[in-house]
Amino acid sequence: MNAAQLELCFLSATELLEQYRRRALSPVEVVDAVLEQIERLDPVVRAFLTVTAEQARRQAIEAEYAYAHGERRVLLGVPVSIKDVTPVAGVRWTSGSLLWKDRVAEEDAPIVERLRAAGAILLGKTNTPELGWKGDSGNRLIGPTRNPWQLERTAGGSSGGAAAAVAAGMGPLAQGTDGAGSIRIPASFCGIVGFKPSFGLVPYYPPSAVELLAHVGPMTRTVADAALMLAVMAGPDPRDRHSLPASGVDFTALDGQLQGKRVGWLRRVGDVPVDREVERVVQEAVAAFTELGCVVEELEEPLEDPYPILDILWSAAMAAVHREDLEQVREFLDPGRLAVVERGQTWRGVDVAWALAERNRYAERVRRQLAGFDLVVSPTTPIPAFAAGADHPGAIEGYPTTYLSWTPFTYPFNITGQPAISVPCGFTRDGLPVGLQIVGRWREDLRVLQAAAAFERVRPWTQWRPPVTSGGTR
Repeated sequence: MNAAQLELCFLSATELLEQYRRRALSPVEVVDAVLEQIERLDPVVRAFLTVTAEQARRQAIEAEYAYAHGERRVLLGVPVSIKDVTPVAGVRWTSGSLLWKDRVAEEDAPIVERLRAAGAILLGKTNTPELGWKGDSGNRLIGPTRNPWQLERTAGGSSGGAAAAVAAGMGPLAQGTDGAGSIRIPASFCGIVGFKPSFGLVPYYPPSAVELLAHVGPMTRTVADAALMLAVMAGPDPRDRHSLPASGVDFTALDGQLQGKRVGWLRRVGDVPVDREVERVVQEAVAAFTELGCVVEELEEPLEDPYPILDILWSAAMAAVHREDLEQVREFLDPGRLAVVERGQTWRGVDVAWALAERNRYAERVRRQLAGFDLVVSPTTPIPAFAAGADHPGAIEGYPTTYLSWTPFTYPFNITGQPAISVPCGFTRDGLPVGLQIVGRWREDLRVLQAAAAFERVRPWTQWRPPVTSGGTR
């Protein structure tokens, strides 16, 4: 791959669209460059479970023809990848599991229909742990996705394949899902943008096993690209009864003013400690909001850790998937997920009912605690990327962790349903990306995107490229 082709792999969607419309660049040459990047890097990174190269090339030719005849669509000719928990008609759909390694989807998910209609070019299906159960993207099909910044580290999960693909120039847009941080964790670990919208803003179908916690959102290299992709995916669909009515909001209107906005600085959730390097980088990043004219105030008390709620809902949901067939499929399951399934079998109906009711009570407690703030900022994760293939870090500063308890800044906002974005904000001294999380009030997604875009303007990050990419520097 020559330098010019490599540069094509790192153009944003908005840059690609501008050049396509001027006929300065062809979707065919962009898709060829991106597919070559995938062929070159993916044997090492393992971001993809399935690459749909022939289909992508056909779509690129169709997009080139459409531009030649004056057609304009929102994402016409822009490459995108789909997480492999999400079905794409006619394409293998494994959900990261040996159980479904040969399954082929019969229909598109609503968001895939919308991306296709907008003219996006589908590159393939990105790696995920079995049913998205953990914060690493390893599975028994191809192993873990590796972090493009340091290959011995995890890309995060469960949308780790999506994050690694975007970070390494294997497509500017990716779709992720997030039930406890699965968009924001890998975005933080891989140094990209990952946005979890308000619950229901983007329809989720087929439904997640953890239906009341699950969100769908964009993963990109720039905030403008995330906003553009969200604008395509958002809106109601009758297949998701939780999907929200159309709001009429223009999510690409990113020039909103932050002057005078009150920003809460959230240093802790519960008792989980924060790595000192992460805290240092995020503390420096938070200063940007003062520069932007915000009033920044540290929260007087840590946010309550809702892990007991999350643990019951997650493990019970994983157990429910195999309510009828566990003994028949046991040997095919990821051992770590099997342990979660077995834990879920121990809960009684009254425990699950308590967790569902407590979810509502917790959301109200958080609403009251954060009511005085327009936005809240925090580390996205309390640590940088841990070892690839590990289910979780094991401990943080001596504090023991479980399959999800180690990521306490992300899952509270799955429970509350608030919009939350992770944006790159710097690096640890040994070169690992650190993410800043920006959280908004319920359904104030545009304000979160505007705050992220303002932060991007004063603390730009697109000049950074992972070492795994040829010519990449930090």
